[in-house]
Amino acid sequence: MAVEPSSLSSLEEELTCSICLSIFNNPVTTPCGHNFCLSCLELTWKDDLAIGYSCPQCRHQFYAKPTLHKNTVLATVVATVSKSLKDKSQDETKGAVLDSTVIFCDTCMVNKASKTCLTCMVSYCDSHLRPHHENPVFQGHQLTEPLPDLQQHICKEHHKTLEFYCKDHNKCICGACLHSHLTCRFASLDGEIAEKEKKLKEKVVTLRGQIEKTKNVIFEMKGEQSSLRDSAANRKAALEAEYRVMKDLIEKDEREAMNLVDTEEQSAQARIQSLMHKITKNIEEMSSCKDQIESVLAQGQRITLLQCTVEFPQLPTFTHAPGINMNSKQLKMYNSSATSLKKYLTDVLSLPVEERVQMLNADYMSKFVKPINPTEVKNRHDLQQKNPQPLPVSVPVPLFSGNSLLGDFVSKIDKPFNPTEVKNRQDLLQYAFVLTLDARTAHKRIVISDNFTKASVSDELMTYPDSPARFTVCSQVLCSKGFSRGRHYWEVKMTSSNFCAIGVASGSIERKGPTSKLGRNKESWCIEWFNVKLSAWHDQRETVLENPSSSRVGVLLDCDGGSLTFYSISDRVYPIHTFSCHFPEAVYPAFWLFSSGTAVSLCKPTA
Repeated sequence: MAVEPSSLSSLEEELTCSICLSIFNNPVTTPCGHNFCLSCLELTWKDDLAIGYSCPQCRHQFYAKPTLHKNTVLATVVATVSKSLKDKSQDETKGAVLDSTVIFCDTCMVNKASKTCLTCMVSYCDSHLRPHHENPVFQGHQLTEPLPDLQQHICKEHHKTLEFYCKDHNKCICGACLHSHLTCRFASLDGEIAEKEKKLKEKVVTLRGQIEKTKNVIFEMKGEQSSLRDSAANRKAALEAEYRVMKDLIEKDEREAMNLVDTEEQSAQARIQSLMHKITKNIEEMSSCKDQIESVLAQGQRITLLQCTVEFPQLPTFTHAPGINMNSKQLKMYNSSATSLKKYLTDVLSLPVEERVQMLNADYMSKFVKPINPTEVKNRHDLQQKNPQPLPVSVPVPLFSGNSLLGDFVSKIDKPFNPTEVKNRQDLLQYAFVLTLDARTAHKRIVISDNFTKASVSDELMTYPDSPARFTVCSQVLCSKGFSRGRHYWEVKMTSSNFCAIGVASGSIERKGPTSKLGRNKESWCIEWFNVKLSAWHDQRETVLENPSSSRVGVLLDCDGGSLTFYSISDRVYPIHTFSCHFPEAVYPAFWLFSSGTAVSLCKPTA
C-alpha cells in the first residue's frame, strides 16, 4: 500500500503512542478502546500496580488486569508508514551521501577512486593504479583506502605526509617535525586515531545508556504525575467529606432553629386567636345588654322601667391589645448560640491553618476532659493517670452539635485562668507539647544528644557550621518550636543544676554580645540557678526566689493570658515564679548552661 508523502506527517502523529511519544511498536488495544505499545503499557501497569490497572489515557479503572489483543490492522498501517518514512529518508540523503562520500580518480576525474597514494598524494582508479602495482619504482609508495580529506594528511610546514601525533602539543606531525618534538610524547597517527575512535565509541555507548536511563526517568515522572493527580483527587474528596459533615451539622441546627421559630409563632398566633374570640364574645354580650336597656328606656313606661332587671356582662379589664411575643428562653439560646458560633468560626478561620489545629484541640480538651479537683490530690501517685492526647483534626469537634453547647463553651474559655492556683500536674499535662532542640541555634560548646532532647556543656568546641541563628557568646540553645498563642506546657530534667537557666526567648533575641544572655534583655524571661541561689531575670532585672531544690521543672506558657509560670515537680506541683507579661511575637523555649557537667533534658509529656 503506497502512502502519499504529503500525508506521512499527519499519519505519523495519529500513529504515535501517548506513553513513549513514538510510532507504535506492537500496538495493543485496551477494553476502553485506546491503543498503546505493548511494552509501554506493561511497564506502566508494573509501576502503578499498587493503585490497580487503569488506562493511561482516559484513567478508566480495571478491577483485574485486562486481556490485551494485538491490533493487527493498526500494526499493518504502522509497518507501511514506517517503510514509507524510511524510503523517503533514504531518498533525501542518497544524493548528499554520494556527493560527500564518493571519491573520484584525480587522473581521469570520471571513475571512482579505489586507492589513495599517500606518497604521491593522489587518488587513483583501478586503471590508473596499475603502475603502482606493476612498476617496481612505486613499490615504496604507501597505499590506503580513498581519503576525502587528502590535503589534511599533508604537513603544511614541510609538505610531507603526517605520520605521527604529538600528545603534548595535541597535533599531527610529519617525520621532519620530529626534530622539534624530541622531548614530547608522540605515537603513530594510525594508532592514535584507532585509540581516539575506540574512546569515542565507548562514550557513544555510555551516552546511549544514559539516554535510556533518562528516558526511563521521564517515564517514571509521568507516572508520578498520574499518582499526584489521583492523590489530589483523593485529598479533595476527603476534605469535601469533612466540610460536608460540618455543613450538614450547621444546616441541621439551622433547621431546628427555624422550626422552633415556626412553633413559637403558631403558639403565639393561637393565643391571640383565643383572646380575640373571648373579646368578640364579650362585645356581643355587652351589645345585647345595651340593646335591652335601650328598648326598656324607649318604652317610656315608668313601672316597667322600675321593675326591669338587667344582668350586666363582665367588663374587660384591659384597654389595649395585650403584648404577645416569641421571646422564649430556648429561642433566645438559639439566637445566642448562632451569634457565638459565628464569632468562634470567624476567629478560627482567620488564623493560619497550622494554628487552627492547636487551638481546636486545646479548646476541645479544655471543654470535654473532666477536670480533677486539686484539693483531693495528696501525693504524686494520684497524678499517675494517662495524659489525654490531642485529638486529630479529622475528629468532628462537638461545638456544632447543639444549640446551647457553644454558649457554654464560650463562657468556659472566657473564664480567667490563674497559673499560681494550679496544684494538680494533670491539669498542666493537658497543655503538654513535645519539644526538640534546634541545633542551628546551639553554641559550639553545647553538645546535643538523645535525639535532640538533651543539652550538655563541653570544654571542646563542636564542629557546628556557622549560622546567623547560632549563639556565639553564651552557651545557650533554643527549641525548634515557637509559640504565639494558646497555652503550652513542657518539663525539663536537670543534672547538676547549679549553674543553668531555663526560660523562653523571642526569635529576635540577639545572638552575639553580652545582651544575648537570657534575662538580660527585653526579648527573654528565665529563672537562673547560680550555685544555691535561684533568681528570676527579665530585662536586666533580678528577683531572688526561694530555691525548692528540685531536679525537674515544669514550664507553663500562657500566650493569650500573658503569663509564664515555672513549677517545681516532685510529689506535689509547686509554683516557683510567674512572669506577667505580653509576648509581642512568638517565643521559643530557651536554655543557658554556663558550667561543665551541667545538662538539661526535655521530658516526655506523660504522667
